[in-house]
Amino acid sequence: MGMPRSPKGRARLVHERLKNEYEAICELDHGNAFELLVATILSAQCTDARVNKTTPDLFRRFPTPLELAAADPIELEEMVRSTGFYKSKARNLLKMANQLLDDHSGEVPKDLEKLVRLGGVGRKTANVIRSVAFKLPGLPVDTHVGRLSRRLGLTNEEDPVKVELTLNPMVPQNERGEFSLRVILHGRQVCFARSPNCDECVLNDFCPAAFAI
Repeated sequence: MGMPRSPKGRARLVHERLKNEYEAICELDHGNAFELLVATILSAQCTDARVNKTTPDLFRRFPTPLELAAADPIELEEMVRSTGFYKSKARNLLKMANQLLDDHSGEVPKDLEKLVRLGGVGRKTANVIRSVAFKLPGLPVDTHVGRLSRRLGLTNEEDPVKVELTLNPMVPQNERGEFSLRVILHGRQVCFARSPNCDECVLNDFCPAAFAI
């Protein structure tokens, strides 16, 4: 098969191929929207595997925004230390929990603009919460999604927000979260930042960067 003529055509074929390769799952362990929000905040500059080792004790100690908002900052820092940048992450978790109590009756909001006002929450995290916890349209752009989108010729943008806004019209609203999750998994398992495994890539017949890196 030749290369699809348009970025939208390539995006559609990317998702069709990756559907056969990966189950669209979020690799951060969580049981509800609040736990996913905590885990996603901790995942900044940290692997999902490390976060998943940290959150069980954290969720047992602080199961709801009420307990987290009242946490001792030093204790919280120690509990999240292994995820890196632990002081700022602890501050963000405390701020987020207090905001949930003060502004949202202790519930995680679904609206993007309300989510990004929470401590430690940027557009990527907000889209994770929307798409994974609430099954709403949201296309999180992390380093994998950005890298693969450029390699596949879907965009030339470097800024994650611009990448997201470029990709959104290419992907049906109800598939944006799954598209992101599958691209992330492909980036982690095949299309590495260095030495991508193009021989094993199911996209290598139309990827402009195939075998060129």
